[in-house]
Amino acid sequence: MLKRLRFPSWTGVVPVVAVLLLIATWGSKPAAVVLAVVGGVLAGAVLAAVHHAEVVAHRVGEPFGSLVLAVAVTVIEVALIVTLMASSGTEEAATLARDTVFAAVMITCNGVVGVSLLVGAVRQRVASFNAEGTATALATVSTLATLSLVLPTFTTSRPGPEFSPPQLAFAAVASLALYGLFVFVQTVRHRDYFLPVAVDPTLDEHAAPPSTRHAFASLGLLLVALVAVVGLAKIESPAIEDAVAAIGAPQSAVGVVIALLVLAPETLAAVRNARRDHIQTSFNLAFGSAMASIGLTIPAIAVASIWLEGPLRLGLGATQMVLLAITVVVGGLTVLPGRATLQEGGVHLAIFAAFLFLALNP
Repeated sequence: MLKRLRFPSWTGVVPVVAVLLLIATWGSKPAAVVLAVVGGVLAGAVLAAVHHAEVVAHRVGEPFGSLVLAVAVTVIEVALIVTLMASSGTEEAATLARDTVFAAVMITCNGVVGVSLLVGAVRQRVASFNAEGTATALATVSTLATLSLVLPTFTTSRPGPEFSPPQLAFAAVASLALYGLFVFVQTVRHRDYFLPVAVDPTLDEHAAPPSTRHAFASLGLLLVALVAVVGLAKIESPAIEDAVAAIGAPQSAVGVVIALLVLAPETLAAVRNARRDHIQTSFNLAFGSAMASIGLTIPAIAVASIWLEGPLRLGLGATQMVLLAITVVVGGLTVLPGRATLQEGGVHLAIFAAFLFLALNP
């Protein structure tokens, strides 16, 4: 239950501690003991972020609450991508944006969707949601992914899976326009399409909405926690790279692991909403995160490419395109009826498991 005036002490303290730890360790190579501490604080920051996101969502209502969390995480994630591209070697930076964005799409559209359906269907046998809003979100994600990640593989203006500058500019404008249009439809024109369907009222929380002051405090702590999550994930990245190299996995697997860490707040928030039978809210988080990841990252990368050196490879490989295609097809079959069972959840999780396995064993 949400408290009316004061936070549980740990949710206010952990984000601040996490940021202080981030400042203390940034730019260094911490020892194994310090990395273990960083991992523990990172997990605490994720849980704190979920709590504060729920406070904000309870105040502003759906779908605004899901939108706040998705956009906040994505903006910070984009800043991390640009920073890593500027500091990494040319070859590593060339595919970083593609690998991170594709990982975000697969994690949200299969992992988060699959777990949410599994949790919801276990409780109610059949998970219900709004087909109109969810189908609109899936269609937007599919179009954004195709324009930004599939077309570069087939264009001929540049050798390799790259856009020419005019093509990249078009993809950036189209991505931003589509995302902006979706936000308008979601929050203004057809907001009712993105609200949870009627559920058993005994499963809902009846706590009074937090005060405006409480909500703003939670919003600030949410942003602090998300900065800490992304920054501490960057601190952990050298250890992740060493582990990936030790098992002989490709470099792109590092982006998958970091994406899993960065998207942990949305994943936990989606699962908690699924437990309350708010599957639509879980879907708002999942597809909204995928959409923001593409719709905000591609324009930012297009602007950053003006001063960043080296190629920018956005085009997916054959295996990745197959996974994206089956995700779109299965996603459409899942959302169009407006109801789903354990089977649909299991299918999405199988695709997600295939993505993880092939990321380590291409």
